[in-house]
Amino acid sequence: MQSTRPRLEAVDVVRGVIMVIMAIDHTRDYFGIPGQDPTNLATTYPALFFTRWITHFCAPVFFLLTGTGAYLSLRRKSTSELSRFLVTRGLWLIFLEATVLRFVYQFNIDYRTTLLIVIWALGWSMIVLSLLVWLPLAITTTFGLVLIAGHNLLDPLNRTHPVVALLHAPMFLLNTPTHSVFMTYPLIPWIGVTAVGYSLGQIYDWDAERRRAWLLRMGLALSVAFVVLRAINVYGDSSRWTSQKTALFTVLSFINATKYPPSLVFLLMTLGPALLFLRAVDGGTPRLLTPARTIGRVPLFYFALHFAFIHLLAVIVCLVRYGTAHWMVESPDLGHYPFTPPPGWGYSLAGVYLVWAIVVLTMYPLCRWFAALKQRRGDAWLSYL
Repeated sequence: MQSTRPRLEAVDVVRGVIMVIMAIDHTRDYFGIPGQDPTNLATTYPALFFTRWITHFCAPVFFLLTGTGAYLSLRRKSTSELSRFLVTRGLWLIFLEATVLRFVYQFNIDYRTTLLIVIWALGWSMIVLSLLVWLPLAITTTFGLVLIAGHNLLDPLNRTHPVVALLHAPMFLLNTPTHSVFMTYPLIPWIGVTAVGYSLGQIYDWDAERRRAWLLRMGLALSVAFVVLRAINVYGDSSRWTSQKTALFTVLSFINATKYPPSLVFLLMTLGPALLFLRAVDGGTPRLLTPARTIGRVPLFYFALHFAFIHLLAVIVCLVRYGTAHWMVESPDLGHYPFTPPPGWGYSLAGVYLVWAIVVLTMYPLCRWFAALKQRRGDAWLSYL
């Protein structure tokens, strides 16, 4: 008989925390000062850099825990049921990215500019995982680790080659004077992280003491590996760190790892602390993080809704400030994505954080309602939201 054990709170808590943090960057996309590059050390400042840097943890943890959640679902699904679910949900996510979420990002349906972002890559990762679940766990683990550790070997290759670019580099899938489709999340490393996350799920079959000891050791090992590999400065990231004008900016250069595609250094930097966080909340949910646990139970619902709400707030602010908001639905090219900034648009980091707090506080009761609905009803279609 399959297990009917309850959901693991630790996974929901960590996922919920990174979803909350993720909203900082999305709020900055719509309310920050246009053209600012938080990771350009020639123009950034520490508060702006760390506002962006802290959100680097979000995508790796989300892909990792997607794989972990898939493994844990074997407690109530057979392998064939899980494989079928991963295929259908993966296709569903790809469809959502190109339709509903595209509208949410831009508030238009002209399809002049389309970005295939995190949900696109997550969909493909789930489709690949639907095949990997049939293999012995050791093979799936090895496959994921090879993709993560070895994909930077592709760095010297011609990134304009369609196959290389699709798997390893951001690229235009379509680029004409009237329409463009740009893929920001190459597939290889993200598929690897999802596969490793699936393998991670097996530790939740262990007793608590063994599991917590492993999370602590592995979290520390990955964190140390990041420091060592980054210090060597030879392999693991196409962007080398360099000495800067101050010690602080040298540290910023050191931790300024490449996200597109996520380098080995980037993934060590983010996944190591993620495992330590999983260890920290393994014994139960601190009261302060109870809302995050709720959000972590409905990640796709939160993702779509918080993006729509941020964009809607930007429209309202634009209407109040300018008397019109046509800029907020205009994204004619990649340089004006996800909207065309009105003259003088953009607010300080303090303003960005204020809007972020409003967004998260608004999302929480909605997520609590939807989480309760999913728990109460258990309809199959709800698992796709």
